[in-house]
Amino acid sequence: MHIIGTAGHVDHGKSTLIEAITGTHPDRLREERERELSIVLGFDSLTLGSGEEVGIIDVPGHRDFIENMLSGIGGIDAVLFVVAADEGVMPQTKEHLAIVDLLGIEDGVVALSKVDVVDDPDWLDLVEMDLRESLQGTTLAEAPILRVSGKTGEGVEELVKVLGETLSRRPPRPDLGRARLSIDRAFVISGFGTVVTGTLLDGKLEVGDEITILPERTIGRIRGLQVHNKEVEKAFPGSRTAINISGVDVDGLERGDVVAHPGDYQPTRRIDVRFKLLTEVLKPLTHNTPAKLFIGADEVMARIRLLGDEELRPGQTGWLQLELEEALVTLRGDRYILRRPSPSETMGGGIVLDPQPAYRHKRFDEGVLNHLRALSGGDPEDILRQIIQRSGVLNRRELIIQSSIDPQTAAQALNRLTQGDAAIFIDDGGEQDQLIADPDYWENVLTGLISEVERYHETFPLRLGMPREELRSQSTFSEDVFQAALHTLSQENRLTEKGPLVALPSHQIRFNADQKEQIESLMAKFQRSPTSPPTVDRCLEAVGEEVYSALISLGELKPVSTEVVFRRETYQKMVADIKAWLEEKDTIKVAEARDYFDSSRRYMLDFLEHLDREGVTIREGDIRRLR
Repeated sequence: MHIIGTAGHVDHGKSTLIEAITGTHPDRLREERERELSIVLGFDSLTLGSGEEVGIIDVPGHRDFIENMLSGIGGIDAVLFVVAADEGVMPQTKEHLAIVDLLGIEDGVVALSKVDVVDDPDWLDLVEMDLRESLQGTTLAEAPILRVSGKTGEGVEELVKVLGETLSRRPPRPDLGRARLSIDRAFVISGFGTVVTGTLLDGKLEVGDEITILPERTIGRIRGLQVHNKEVEKAFPGSRTAINISGVDVDGLERGDVVAHPGDYQPTRRIDVRFKLLTEVLKPLTHNTPAKLFIGADEVMARIRLLGDEELRPGQTGWLQLELEEALVTLRGDRYILRRPSPSETMGGGIVLDPQPAYRHKRFDEGVLNHLRALSGGDPEDILRQIIQRSGVLNRRELIIQSSIDPQTAAQALNRLTQGDAAIFIDDGGEQDQLIADPDYWENVLTGLISEVERYHETFPLRLGMPREELRSQSTFSEDVFQAALHTLSQENRLTEKGPLVALPSHQIRFNADQKEQIESLMAKFQRSPTSPPTVDRCLEAVGEEVYSALISLGELKPVSTEVVFRRETYQKMVADIKAWLEEKDTIKVAEARDYFDSSRRYMLDFLEHLDREGVTIREGDIRRLR
């Protein structure tokens, strides 16, 4: 599936040509037809000779609607660049061409339209020569120029053929496994509800999928899908897709919102980019300049932070950090355009390098500039290394998404990084997506957790260990990273896990002389009256809460309720005796247990209720049986 974008400055040439190609006029509004002028985006499709169906996005050509044009030109595979033969290259032609170049659209066909209204062949030669000169130095420098007429049909058949040949040379869009569709239209169809349209840039969507609308994180579900007006069960990368969504109100949607699966993307209000200032701009670019950012189908206001330079002069390239007034969704490798709000002009554009920078950069930090140079260089190993170093630790799927590198190339580069000790694979002991970490960062994670446990032991020396959840809350890591770190430390015998507790392998509970004396005195009381021992409150009075808890942790004492506690040996014998009694006599009452153990009703009632909770016995009225 491919998408063609059409750009041109005179509607009579462009839209009429599209109608000649597809059989459908792309202008949807009455005002557009009356004025013979495209105002909003138009959409259509074309079946090539090979049988492939391609989408067509018709963008406005008039300079008054350049920003509408920008919302539709992102995400296309090739451009049909239309120039009217009777007018030739106009100022807006050059602006459109500059935008195509900035967006990196390398495949295209140039249509010299309306040749039917030009009688002078020499004029056509001059216009074509001027056009070819304008194309030099752009991504369309080698694009074929065809003379056509939408009215008479001249050259239309050849144009469709060349478009097909151009698209056939393009590789299929990479599928990084995370659906992303930037909404360019949202409306309601009676009886169906909310419908959105856009180009599916990555991943697959399927009827029944739960989806989220970003950046607001509105949750909905796909009721139906259409690709080129045909109902489908699945939509694939590169397809012009219409989605019927349940659970989402159209009033809450805006152009540029992104349809995705929940949890796949994080909106951002700051991005690092590579930027080229156009040669034709009115003045140099300076720090803190406001601008309109166009990315995908989205448009947001941004403030430009110029990195590494005091200013950029027309034609120069540099690094920017863009602070955004509203959150958006983008990935490394996405193309964008910046326009000056007033006086209105296209300043330039480039490529997103880091969609989630962790902080506001110092403008002349050499480390930051080196990081951006590496991300911009295009070498897969450098790109992955920078992302791993910035993230510290992340899973393989997230790494591939952030890098925008196809999975096979990323896997090969990652293996080279791990072999060279620039990254390490982390075993989390489970079936989670494999984690990858920067070695220095990972060692800091491990030593940080060890330090937390050490501090806990120092603060609470009479406790067997630190509760796992307390250690988790002290860290700033996600659950999968925390679990992987604990697994690594356990495998390396640097920490031990004892049920819900985490401890140093060397840690032992040690009582001082005074505590030992208190414990001996308490245990003597238990020895004298094993089945009617001191209550919990008496124990706390005798040794204090910390020592009492330590005796519980060590298993020396076994509480059966908030009031009653037994020594370990006594408890074990009592449980065994109850089981033997019930195996012989089938039932037991509280009074019978009281008399058998020479205890009191309070102790035996708490003890038997404890056995009920433990699943040893089951109560039936005022008797118990073995469960």
